[in-house]
Amino acid sequence: MDTEERQTERDRSSGSPDGTEEGSRSARSSRRLRSSRRLPGLRALPGLPGSAGPAGPSWRRAGLLGLACAVFALLLSSFVVQPFLIPSGSMRPTLQVGDRVLVNKLAYRFGTAPERGDVVVFDGTGSFVQEPPEENPVTGLLHGAAAALGLAAPAETDFVKRVVGVGGDRVVCCDKGGRVEVNGRAVDERYLYAGDAPSSVPFDIVVPQGTLWVMGDHRSNSRDSRDHLGDPGGGMVPLDKVIGRADWIGWPLGRWAVLEPTGAFREVRSPRGAATPEDAGTTGTAGDTGAVGGAHG
Repeated sequence: MDTEERQTERDRSSGSPDGTEEGSRSARSSRRLRSSRRLPGLRALPGLPGSAGPAGPSWRRAGLLGLACAVFALLLSSFVVQPFLIPSGSMRPTLQVGDRVLVNKLAYRFGTAPERGDVVVFDGTGSFVQEPPEENPVTGLLHGAAAALGLAAPAETDFVKRVVGVGGDRVVCCDKGGRVEVNGRAVDERYLYAGDAPSSVPFDIVVPQGTLWVMGDHRSNSRDSRDHLGDPGGGMVPLDKVIGRADWIGWPLGRWAVLEPTGAFREVRSPRGAATPEDAGTTGTAGDTGAVGGAHG
C-alpha cells in the first residue's frame, strides 16, 4: 500500500497529466515556455513560439516597399537611364536581339546634340511611323510601364539606329568604292554586319537643320531613313524626338559592354555654310522608292 502511494507521488511530481514519459516532456516544455515569456529579452526573438514580434516584415510593409522600388525605377527610367529591349536584328552585330541597352536620357539634355556615330533611341512618330497604332489605354499603360523597365518590347513607334548625318550634312551613297560619303569624306563603317553593303539603295540627301539621318548597322535587315525618303519628313528624325543615347549593354550579363564611340566619322568635317535641301536636293537617283526589307529595331 505504501509502495502504491509513493509511486503515485512520483507520477504527480513529474508534471505529467497521465504519468507517461511523453507527458513529462510536454510539461517541461510548457514550463520553459512560461519562463521565456517572463524574460523581456526573449520576447522579440523571431520565430520563438508565443513571441509578440513578427517573424519578418509584414505583407503590407513588403508591398509598400515593392511599390516604392517600382516608382523609383520608373522615375529613374523616365528621366535618367531607361532599359531598352532590342526587338530585332537591325543593329547587328553591335546589338543582338534580346539585349537590354541602357539609354542615357541626360546625354542631350544640357545643350549637347547627337553626333555622327551615336547609337540613339528615338520616337519615330511622324518620321518612321505616320500614324501610331491604336491600342487599349489600360493595356498600353501596363505595356509602357513594362517597356520602361526593359521587361517588354518597346512601343512600335520606338526605334534604335546609328546617326550617320546631322543637320547640314550631305550624305551620299555610294562612292566608287561602295562606301557612304558624308560631306565628301568616305566613311569606313567597320561596325556593319559582315557581308552587308553600306546600302543597296543609292541616295543623295542633305540633312535639314534640327534633324538626323539614321541607319541600322545590319543594312540589309534594317528599315531606316532610306525607306522613308518619299514620306512626309523625308526619313529625317527631329532632334526633339530623340529619347537618348544607348551607352551600355546591361543584359544579359555575358553581353555587358560599354558602347564606345566609333572613329568612322573622325575625318568628316561639317560644311561651312548651313546647306538646305533646296540647295543640294533632298533625294537622289533611286532613293525615293527604294525599300530595304527586314525588321526594324
